[in-house]
Amino acid sequence: MLRALSLRRSLLHLHHHHHPKPFSPITTPPPKPPLNPSRKFCTSPTPTPSTNSEVRKYIGYTVLVIFCGAATYYSFPFPNNAKHKKAQFFRYAPLPEDLHTVSNWSGTHEVQTRNFYQPENIEELEKLVKENNEKKARIRPVGSGLSPNGIGLARSGMVNLALVDKVLEVDKEKRRVRVEAGIRVQELVDGIKEYGITLQNFASIREQQIGGIVQVGAHGTGARLPPIDEQVISFKLVTPAKGTIEISKEKDPELFYLARVGLGGLGVVAEVTLQCVERQELVEHTFVSNMKDIKKNHKKLLSENKHVKYLHIPYTDTIVVVTCNPVSKWKGPPKYKPKYTVDEALQHVRDLYKESLEKYRIAAAKPSDDNEPDMFELSFTDLRDKLLALDPLNKDHVVKVNCAEAEFWRKSEGYRVGWSDEILGFDCGGQQWVSETCFPAGTLARPSMKDLEFMEELKQLIEKEEIPAPAPIEQRWTARSQSSMSPASSSAEDDIFSWVGIIMYLPTMDARQRKEITDEFFHYRHLTQVELWDKYSAYEHWAKIEVPKDKDELAALQARLRKRFPGDAYNKARKELDPNRILSNNMLEKLFPLLETN
Repeated sequence: MLRALSLRRSLLHLHHHHHPKPFSPITTPPPKPPLNPSRKFCTSPTPTPSTNSEVRKYIGYTVLVIFCGAATYYSFPFPNNAKHKKAQFFRYAPLPEDLHTVSNWSGTHEVQTRNFYQPENIEELEKLVKENNEKKARIRPVGSGLSPNGIGLARSGMVNLALVDKVLEVDKEKRRVRVEAGIRVQELVDGIKEYGITLQNFASIREQQIGGIVQVGAHGTGARLPPIDEQVISFKLVTPAKGTIEISKEKDPELFYLARVGLGGLGVVAEVTLQCVERQELVEHTFVSNMKDIKKNHKKLLSENKHVKYLHIPYTDTIVVVTCNPVSKWKGPPKYKPKYTVDEALQHVRDLYKESLEKYRIAAAKPSDDNEPDMFELSFTDLRDKLLALDPLNKDHVVKVNCAEAEFWRKSEGYRVGWSDEILGFDCGGQQWVSETCFPAGTLARPSMKDLEFMEELKQLIEKEEIPAPAPIEQRWTARSQSSMSPASSSAEDDIFSWVGIIMYLPTMDARQRKEITDEFFHYRHLTQVELWDKYSAYEHWAKIEVPKDKDELAALQARLRKRFPGDAYNKARKELDPNRILSNNMLEKLFPLLETN
């Protein structure tokens, strides 16, 4: 049986139901004043200006009452069982129980829909797609709702495979696994670790569904390791026009490389076969450096480490370097005693929080809040959110927070040992706006150094424009992808790509403040777009691209995408596999408009 999900705050239980506010009571007209006893009653009085005014006043009251009643009746739908009931003035109907508000994790994009389906097996998925195609009713595939741009959201309807989440087959010798596409990354890793295998690479978090993480071209880090879509050997696609088809490079190489990063527009990914690797323990080494030293060692860092990333701290010269490599079979894990305890590393951040909290309370004339959480129970990312929430757009305040972060990382240098799925994760902090771009960085043998030039220009731009840019700006690398829709696609086997993400946190639920942060973020993003994207051939991650509202800007984006990606081939495949566009949404239609001439 198809089940509609009871949504909360997001697809990760973060959805809200929004109920309309009750009407304010309508003020009834005051009673008419008594007739003047000194005045004689007359059956045909001559109208006076005052009586005309009274008449117009009461007519106005009557019209107002009727209008409000009609607005109440037509603005708020009754449930089905009340469809034939007579409307009553000044009563409002709550939103129907089947109307859900669906948002992404950061709460930056949301839609309301009555149609949110969760099939329990592939047969139900096939039936659902077939029936909706016959009705020409949209059901956009959506995963865990983690994409910052809400690429999977659609008001008309969505299908989610959270209940189609089994490990179907494990080939221990070939290190391959076949899974249903709704399985989450962490569930998959837990399900295959007993076979001594794991995924080749991971993104920062583990809650993505496999189908979603592949379709948007997600990635981890490591200049020798490709994006996650390259781990896909074959997959099943449930299409509106051709039913369920199995795609591999042996059967149909052109469609295989096109549909691996298909943005959910060519079919619903139902099953995926992945090439895995041997499960290994990794040693994570975190240390603080600067641009001068990084330039000297950049090629070595990229080539000699299986995984490497840089965390740039705006308004400082601090670059946090994080490398991860397999534990040596001969030497074992390094023996290292950290110089500072966790409390000592956090002390500078806690001191700044205590000082800033008192300062802003005095400025706002607010008393101490007894419900304020104990700062000694807060993690570093929690403290950073609290600090930024005090004044998120004050550049001087953000600089202080960034300097405190640099000090925290300086006192957090050291080693950590664990399995790859434990080590390669990264605490990204709270809700946030993100723009991540991908651009070529030469080859592993000959890095172009464009990746470091990009970062130097970006930091100079931030300082010149006095952008309240929080930390970190995360920089990662991957090898190329053969998937033609991947931002890291290339025909040259030894090409490498750098991925750089700028952010602004949303550390408050205050609507006005969130709007101000959003405006500032898009200003920040626009400046990077104008100054850097074309110069470095940078293109945004599909899960982080934002569609402009301005028509000219949209046309420019569409033209730019056509230069980098096979838009005609993609739209041709859409017309063949989904001619009624039931798997599409407004974002996909705007990025790749399907014209009659295609």
